[in-house]
Amino acid sequence: MAVRQPIVSVLGHVDHGKTSFLDYIRGSTVAARESGAITQHIGATEVPIEAIYALCGNLLGGKKFSLPGLLFIDTPGHHAFTTLRSRGGSLADIAVLVIDVQETFMPQTHESVNILKQYKTPFVIAANKIDAISGWQKTEGVGQARIDSQRPQVKQIFEEKIYDIIGTLYDKGFDADLYYNISDFTKAIPIVPVSAKTGEGIPEILMVLVGLAQRFLEGRLVVESGPGKGTVLEVKEDVGLGTTIDAIIYAGTIHKEDEIVIGTHGEPLVTRIKALLKPKPLDEIRDPRERFDSVKEVSAAAGIKISAPNLGNVVPGAPLRVVVGNPQAIVDEIRAQSRVDIQLDKEGIFIKADTIGSLEALVKEAREQKGIKIRHVDIGNVSKRDIVDTAALTNPLERVIFAFNVKILPEAKEELVASPVTVFNEDVIYTIMENYDEWYERAKTEMERKRREDYIHPGMVKFLPQYVFRANNPAIIGIRVLAGRIKVDMRLMKDDGKVLGTIRGIQSQNKPVEEALQGDEVAISIDGPTVGRQFKGDDILFTVIPEGDAKKLLELDVLNSDEKDVLTKIIEINRKQNKFWGM
Repeated sequence: MAVRQPIVSVLGHVDHGKTSFLDYIRGSTVAARESGAITQHIGATEVPIEAIYALCGNLLGGKKFSLPGLLFIDTPGHHAFTTLRSRGGSLADIAVLVIDVQETFMPQTHESVNILKQYKTPFVIAANKIDAISGWQKTEGVGQARIDSQRPQVKQIFEEKIYDIIGTLYDKGFDADLYYNISDFTKAIPIVPVSAKTGEGIPEILMVLVGLAQRFLEGRLVVESGPGKGTVLEVKEDVGLGTTIDAIIYAGTIHKEDEIVIGTHGEPLVTRIKALLKPKPLDEIRDPRERFDSVKEVSAAAGIKISAPNLGNVVPGAPLRVVVGNPQAIVDEIRAQSRVDIQLDKEGIFIKADTIGSLEALVKEAREQKGIKIRHVDIGNVSKRDIVDTAALTNPLERVIFAFNVKILPEAKEELVASPVTVFNEDVIYTIMENYDEWYERAKTEMERKRREDYIHPGMVKFLPQYVFRANNPAIIGIRVLAGRIKVDMRLMKDDGKVLGTIRGIQSQNKPVEEALQGDEVAISIDGPTVGRQFKGDDILFTVIPEGDAKKLLELDVLNSDEKDVLTKIIEINRKQNKFWGM
């Protein structure tokens, strides 16, 4: 039974060494070409099993594998991972999560783990940059022997960093350990210490990847014959070729001049292949006179560049199928797979992303981690219409667009200048969430401040008898705010409901202020009453609140517990005159 090479996706935070990790594998396998040449595909690097045997040497103990090799997806980052999807799952059979052993978990590292967990993709951790640990000495040993040969203080730093990684993964629901400590790879994530700079640990991670794939993935790697199936990785403009697509073929075979169906922003596209193009193998790339080889066919699993008419509207992440017979059934299948099938809420924010996979990952993160409601989703750049439609929402907290890995079009930028809409435009989901959290807290605080200004709020004060500065016209007295707040122009009443007058001024430490809050002791001037007649020392006074404001304050739930208690007292005072007041 023939098996194909597993598709290996490489993820990790920016600058943690994803590209240099792949570069080292490419460079070293090219150097081992006498044991097996390496082939570069579009967006992928095929490492034959013979090259892996040569690199791993005695590590494999002479063991042979039925796998033909490994196919690394070398468009670095999680975007490639979320783009490579089929029927809601990832096309990557296994993944390598590259983590800088010094920095450990960073925003895109967290994000990558969340995405791997979402797609249930097995993964291996490359704990990279061990050579950058102060005092690290390169040795010929492997695994634990390499670590044990380091000086005690170096070994201590290394172990602290590894425990940090293990602890963070545990918090995310994963057991993990250094690969040489693991007896059951179905229960723990293997961590392989590597240096993409010196090559330390690279043979070991290839050994672990091949071993895991052979043991646990062989059943899903059976070669599927028949018409080709693939996923669009990128849509590009190429000089002399026009619009082309880079695709990963994960099943079957695709031929030059095949009729194919591809997902687009609208209806699926039916077109015919003009050319199948592959770059020169890496060991031939020193001769750049011809960038691509034209080939007649490609079988899974492989990357390929396709030239065909009318590719301009194709979207990354879209499915691709070779047509056999009537294309209508395939068109219907592609239409169903290209449809964004996400359950929406009646209210909430708007999310835009570059691919269906990215959109799914962002929606899941927003809902599960933050409890955010989502009103609308779409693929593509942010347009003027997106801004206008979002600005029309009544709830200011919903005038939000998450724009993941897409552009804000020029007309949309112009519209944003005077718009109440906030756009979070990032290429890291984690960063979008962090920025949204900060914005949300600020916006909510500002809304509550404005709501407080819109309605007269409850306040309760005590007349301090030792502070009578003037008896009337106006009466000027000292008070303590027991709860809530008072402002200039508010009216005060006694606990029997009789209105005393209006606050004309508030002074604190001989300076005029607009309001006084709970705990403040201030002097106030009141138009109307005379001290000793209408009110006297130690009286408790309340702010006069219109009935409509009292109802609104109860609905909006913007009061703290002390303010709610005062409002309850004010309602009780008013109900002595009208038992339905405030209902």
